[in-house]
Amino acid sequence: MTTLKLTKIGNSVGVILPKEILARLNADAGDLLYLTESPDGFRVTPYDPDFAQQMSSAERTMKKRRAVLRELAK
Repeated sequence: MTTLKLTKIGNSVGVILPKEILARLNADAGDLLYLTESPDGFRVTPYDPDFAQQMSSAERTMKKRRAVLRELAK
C-alpha cells in the first residue's frame, strides 16, 4: 500500500504520485489518468473506460461486417 498526501496547488488540491507508481501506471507528466468509482472505493487508471467500451463495440461491428469493410477498402 502506498500513502499519498494531498497538496494545495493554487486554488485546487492535488496528489503527487511517486515515480514508482507512475512507472507501474505507464504514465508521465502531462498524461491523463482516469478516476472511476468501484465497489470497494476508487480506481486510478491511464485507460479511458468509455473509450475502451467504444473500441470493444467497434471491434464487434468490424468483425461482424468484415466483408463490407473489405469491399470498402478496395
